[in-house]
Amino acid sequence: MRDAVEAMKAAYRQLSAGRGSVPLRSRIEVPEEQGVVLFMPARLHDTGDLALKVVSVFGSNSARSLPVLHALVVALDPKTGVPMALLEGASLTAIRTGAGSGAATDLLARPEAASLAIFGSGVQARTQFEAMCTVRQIEAAWVYSPNRAHADAFAAEMAAAPWCSFRVSVADSPSAAVREADIICTATSSSTPVFDGSDLRPGAHINAVGGYTPTMQELDELTVARALVVVDSREAVLAEAGDLMVPIKHGLFSADHIHAELGEILNGDKPGRTSSDQITVFKSVGVAVQDVIAASRALKRAGELGLGQVVEL
Repeated sequence: MRDAVEAMKAAYRQLSAGRGSVPLRSRIEVPEEQGVVLFMPARLHDTGDLALKVVSVFGSNSARSLPVLHALVVALDPKTGVPMALLEGASLTAIRTGAGSGAATDLLARPEAASLAIFGSGVQARTQFEAMCTVRQIEAAWVYSPNRAHADAFAAEMAAAPWCSFRVSVADSPSAAVREADIICTATSSSTPVFDGSDLRPGAHINAVGGYTPTMQELDELTVARALVVVDSREAVLAEAGDLMVPIKHGLFSADHIHAELGEILNGDKPGRTSSDQITVFKSVGVAVQDVIAASRALKRAGELGLGQVVEL
């Protein structure tokens, strides 16, 4: 995870410096299955990484006992365009999304932040949890999910993880999870806010990664209005992030409320947190540069370890 966090920082730096080719993702809706298929290509100029991710998110899969998200990543040779590898993308997506939040938390959360609240209990929530423990010395954590059985199982799994040495509690309510948390991660598919912004403690940092459409909204308008808002990509969030698009539509603030892209802070073009009691938000919809650099690092590491299967074309 530490390597993944550093890789995401490199990707965000290149993105915000204009050193990446990243068209807005294309999508095909499958409404009768609560589904969408996303096509996400990107190229990083400095590192030469080139890849395409195809990801499907089908809400109806839950009733079929299938994962909601499936994905594949095709890595291409940047000099010839020859396909180099096909990688299972769901795990890669979870790792890079967690690592993206890790990068944001490393920059924006207070150095002494030690308590964590996780909203959601799926695959994405797991890597969010791991990333927070990688970049901060977490001493206590709460998880909240509407499905108590899922929350209980998640808490037990996280408590047993090798990077966890503290108690993981299941919160009875969103307020109970938020009120004591220095860091909050939302990794849900909710279309309505998952906690009340008035419950946030001064100096809290929030990573909101679950919402990726204009109708999904994990954060309420109060949270966004009172926070220093940092995003992965201005272009992407203003086209896809309901957390920001809804309050902008309601006239609460304009797009100028977005303080910076994370890469702008990494590149020294914009400041990050300016006081210990400032509330900060990292809103991410996920950008393909993350997948490209994650695939490149995974492919390189697989070669070093002799992993994978060679397929003759």
